[in-house]
Amino acid sequence: MAKSVTGGTGDVFAPGHVGELTQVIPPELVDAVLDESGARERRLRSLPSRVGVYFVLALGLFEHLGTALVWGKLGAGLATRVPQPSEKALRDLRRRVGVAPLKRLFDVLAGPLAQPSTPGVSYRRWRTVAFDGCGSLNVPDHERNRSWLGRTERRYGPTGHPRLMLMTLCETGTRGLIAAVFGSASKGETDYAHDLIGHLTPDMLLLADRAFDSNELLTAIAAQGTQFLIRATSTRRPPVLALLPDGSYLTRIGGLPLRVIEAEIHTRTADGGDFGGTYRLLTTLTDHRIDPADHLVRLYHERWEIEITYLALRHTLLKGRVLRSKDPVGLNQEMWALLTLYQALRSVMVTAVETMPGCDPDRAGFTVALEAARDTVISPIGTTAASRPSRYSDLVGHIGARVLHALLPGRRMRLSSRIVKCGTSRYNIWNRDGRPRASTPITTTEITVQPPTLPNAHDPSRTPTGRWGQVCRILAANSNQAMHTRDIARHLGLPTSGRPLSSLTAQLCCWERNGRLIRTAPSIYKITLPDALTPPLVS
Repeated sequence: MAKSVTGGTGDVFAPGHVGELTQVIPPELVDAVLDESGARERRLRSLPSRVGVYFVLALGLFEHLGTALVWGKLGAGLATRVPQPSEKALRDLRRRVGVAPLKRLFDVLAGPLAQPSTPGVSYRRWRTVAFDGCGSLNVPDHERNRSWLGRTERRYGPTGHPRLMLMTLCETGTRGLIAAVFGSASKGETDYAHDLIGHLTPDMLLLADRAFDSNELLTAIAAQGTQFLIRATSTRRPPVLALLPDGSYLTRIGGLPLRVIEAEIHTRTADGGDFGGTYRLLTTLTDHRIDPADHLVRLYHERWEIEITYLALRHTLLKGRVLRSKDPVGLNQEMWALLTLYQALRSVMVTAVETMPGCDPDRAGFTVALEAARDTVISPIGTTAASRPSRYSDLVGHIGARVLHALLPGRRMRLSSRIVKCGTSRYNIWNRDGRPRASTPITTTEITVQPPTLPNAHDPSRTPTGRWGQVCRILAANSNQAMHTRDIARHLGLPTSGRPLSSLTAQLCCWERNGRLIRTAPSIYKITLPDALTPPLVS
């Protein structure tokens, strides 16, 4: 058989490489996934399937170029001249390779990248991970794409391009991908999150935003043995079972014993600005002595690392461009290739950074690594072990050396408004709080943990208002004994039959689903008043 990468005379596999990234995605691995997926060619071809896999990966590496120019890049640095196939031949090659080999390649490469001792990767004994969705990937406005994805509707009508929803589980310390799913945006982030839960493990601590605090999702995450720190929606009012000395409290949601931290966060910027907001966090870390509330509030900030992942994918690798493919099969193949490339680049970056003790992976620049990888395709440096210059170590290589030479400075706390690049974006009025348009350094951050507001007849200022406040006072005045809906209606001065009772019943059911009430029997409710815990013991 002809040689696999280096390119001798008559070598049909000569274009089968992606520069130094071939060390991460070697020909043996590509051959294995082709055999596993049944995509191996059945006769000798001028364009073998292995070359097709590397060609699809190269299309993602040079997203700004057409197919013919990308093929030219693959053959530019080879010792022998590679024939130029027609664009139809390259399209047929993509169809013959299909989706399965690229998806399997990603499955092999996906997973945590750093050692547990690498700075910024772990909190105590757990590796911090996050999942979130990205709905801003535009695809060609073609009938076959619209039949799969539909058209994204906005206030003033449909947008110009259908959009693909990408959902990933990310290692926050390295921004490496552990798992990914994508498809139509009509399915929703929460549904896609259920597809990723199976990749969680007991050695992980999951960070997630407000969209992922449903009882069903929390229960499924806990069933994996994974710890979590998830922001709750503002409408959720969990019952207060026990107050903790640091201002947080214990609760029970969906049968799970959890801890709730309500905190007011204020940041002051160098230009004198003062910005803040309220956060309500749900966590399985219930011991306030080992995990103080302010420590967990600061840890939650690591969730934003997944946004840097999407920044690298959407704006650095793709440069904001519309994807190439005009049909669902091509889009699936293209997306798995992009995710595989991204993971291969992150793998090289983390390996390089870990050769410098104490260096945080945050300091590795993705743009530097991407441009170095493109250079190695044009002039195949490090494509094989024999072609790697001796001045680079076996672990670092050319890409890693470029990354280490241009390390970013340490993390700087900054603040700015969300930048809107699309006129039809739902964030077009995002900057309501007047944040600075330019990135501004943060001088101080103040975290104030706020104890929960409890029903208290002796302190009217802390008593909830409206119908909820009335129900709280009725239950508290009844020594918090469980009460029937008709008894609550009678105390409220409502009829005990007909539509008013049905309306109250529906309202009580809604509060029970949100965790604000406890239903002890059909139509019988109570609200649990907290028991103050003793202060932590001083050792």
